Amino acid sequence: MKSLLSFYTVVFLAIQLSVSPLAAQKNTDPEKRLRELGITLKPPGKPIANFVTAVTVGKLVFVSGHGPVQENGEYMKGKVGADLDLNQAKEAARLTGISLLGALKSEIGDLNKVKRFVKVLGMVNAIPTFDQHPQVINGFSDLMVDVFGDNGKHARSAVGVGSLPMNIPVEIEMIVELK
Repeated sequence: MKSLLSFYTVVFLAIQLSVSPLAAQKNTDPEKRLRELGITLKPPGKPIANFVTAVTVGKLVFVSGHGPVQENGEYMKGKVGADLDLNQAKEAARLTGISLLGALKSEIGDLNKVKRFVKVLGMVNAIPTFDQHPQVINGFSDLMVDVFGDNGKHARSAVGVGSLPMNIPVEIEMIVELK
């Protein structure tokens, strides 16, 4: 009986130790994490058509599709598989994530209000034979987990499309739940 109790004690401690880093991730301060990563969020520009960048309904924030805005304020452009390779496309998805976070922050004021990311739709402007859409959108998903910990994990679709506005390589929209 004593050895069985010791076994369960060891198992319990092992589980606690393995869960601790995840628990710490869940309490990530996204504002602080962005500073640590050297990321400065900018408010979104004016939409190019008749829509708004974000809408809050209850505890959900629906953020319209955004593209990859570079440091110089210009959109990254090109078709994945022709003009851009996989790594460049992943960077485009990461830049799109930064743009989306800027719109989200403008809508809610403080990213610490985010409870979790719910759903993401990533669209990749790619040649017909390109089939690595999920790897491209990982540029976005990896950033969200890096900034928000486990709360940045989300349900996701990653699809290829024949074109996107202004020939941007990636467009992503998201739904976020507030605390």
